[in-house]
Amino acid sequence: MNHEQIQEVLDQLKNGIISEYHVSKDDFLPFRSVIVNREDFKHFRGVAQRGGHVIYQYLDSPRS
Repeated sequence: MNHEQIQEVLDQLKNGIISEYHVSKDDFLPFRSVIVNREDFKHFRGVAQRGGHVIYQYLDSPRS
């Protein structure tokens, strides 16, 4: 995935178009590097899965 594709997915999560997004082990580092540079970084929750996959969700209130 490239930077623009990741931004598009994150915007879809933020806007409620999708409720969660599954990130493969191979895409995790590029995906995370984009998330941590966003203003709404604290609103994203990543839940680790077996095999190195992560499911990302967008929260209405920021996590602590």
